[in-house]
Amino acid sequence: MNDIIIIVPTLNEKENIKILFNKLTATKIRFDLLFVDDNSIDGSQEEIKELIKENQNVEALKGIGAIELALPGLEKSVDSINGRLTHLTNKIAASSADAELAEMQKLAGLAQKTIEVFESLGLSGCHIEDQIDEKRCGHLDNKEIIPTNEMVKKIKTSLNSRKDKNFLIIVRTDANTVEGLKKTIDRVKAYENAGADIIFPEAMKDEKEFEEIRKNTKVPLLANMTEFGKSKLLTANILENLGYNVVIYPVTTQRLAMKSVEDGLKVIFGDGHQNNIIDKMQTRKRLYELVEYEKYNTPDKKITDFKTDGHE
Repeated sequence: MNDIIIIVPTLNEKENIKILFNKLTATKIRFDLLFVDDNSIDGSQEEIKELIKENQNVEALKGIGAIELALPGLEKSVDSINGRLTHLTNKIAASSADAELAEMQKLAGLAQKTIEVFESLGLSGCHIEDQIDEKRCGHLDNKEIIPTNEMVKKIKTSLNSRKDKNFLIIVRTDANTVEGLKKTIDRVKAYENAGADIIFPEAMKDEKEFEEIRKNTKVPLLANMTEFGKSKLLTANILENLGYNVVIYPVTTQRLAMKSVEDGLKVIFGDGHQNNIIDKMQTRKRLYELVEYEKYNTPDKKITDFKTDGHE
């Protein structure tokens, strides 16, 4: 029994049967060939029978498997055919299960390594999410997410991998724009049961959706107020009243900065200098204050010694 079975339906295909068989044989692939004839009247059945007669010996065909014939009205052994199909189906299912298990183990291993590295670097927590790799922005279309059971395994692996119980596992789900609010709630419940410290339901449309999530979980919740996305921009007070514990503005400062950069470059391009926008810039003194630049004096004053006087 070979692992490939080729099923060929025929109806008055006498001229093509041997041509097809010869081309298949030329591939040197090991296969079983099953003709299913629909009462041909052009001699196709006789052509198929002749092939069966000539090729009963597998070895004589360089390893090509047996050929069988299924014709209406003939008492052919259907059990043999069903047995082959069952064998192949079981083998495919087993291979798929093995591949799925291997992928889940890979994901679990990556989650474990991530937590270990982040903890060693002194971080206080991290986000894990249910999008596939490679992921997309949560407010774009055509996202794909992994099954709930795989995400639950990632959560449990992450929790078991941390050494510090205060290291927060923030679990994000992108299900709302993929599966809808109801299934998002199902995932939130599953993630809560798995032990998530905080749950981050991405791309909620409005107050009603934010509220529905809160009604169905007791775990702390995170809201994303990114601009130009799918979520209505709500105030921190409104989110607090809806029961949300954390709000993030992930790209807000970048957008502010890049708009200032763009505007500044336009002025320089037009005027040929930056003198008219000096007041819009952060001073050297303020930059050094923010990054606590003076602390760099300690390792080697000869290299990092400086004064900000006169650079206001």
